[in-house]
Amino acid sequence: MAFPSISTLSTSRLTIRPVEHRDLADLLTINGDDEVTRFLPYATWQSIEDGAAWIKRMNAIAETGTGHQLVAVNGINKKVIGTVLLFRFDEASARCEIGYVIGRTYWQQGFAKEALSAVCNHAFSNLSIRRIEAEVDPNNLASNAVMQSLGFVKEGLLRRRWITKGVPTDTNIYGCLANEWNVG
Repeated sequence: MAFPSISTLSTSRLTIRPVEHRDLADLLTINGDDEVTRFLPYATWQSIEDGAAWIKRMNAIAETGTGHQLVAVNGINKKVIGTVLLFRFDEASARCEIGYVIGRTYWQQGFAKEALSAVCNHAFSNLSIRRIEAEVDPNNLASNAVMQSLGFVKEGLLRRRWITKGVPTDTNIYGCLANEWNVG
């Protein structure tokens, strides 16, 4: 069975919905910032074509039934301020992974926690997900803090887990179980 679809989620400040081609201009602003992509496994976008290639990869993930790429839209100005990806869905284990990006303009305002909380709450409550995992670079202090504030437990350090922009990097592995979830 494919990962159940997600249409639209709403919070007090955000609408979270599947990514669309019309989002590429806002996403270029976000992913075209070297500071935003510093800890991400992909290069900083240089053009709309980079975004189009990315959206093609996200659509391919969705077509396999193993993930959903969502965008977080600011309720006031209707701009896309970030993304949330649920991926590596494993139906037999009722688990998936989560990743996110928030544009620098929106850092330190609680948007990451708000978006992730809504998506995790939906996954645990409506998609029968039992476990959500996240991998975070140990040097990304803000993302480590966000995961902990959501109640994710740091389960370990995977040494030199990824090659990020040509450099072997460690990753903290976080997990949250449905019966532990209490943020939503």
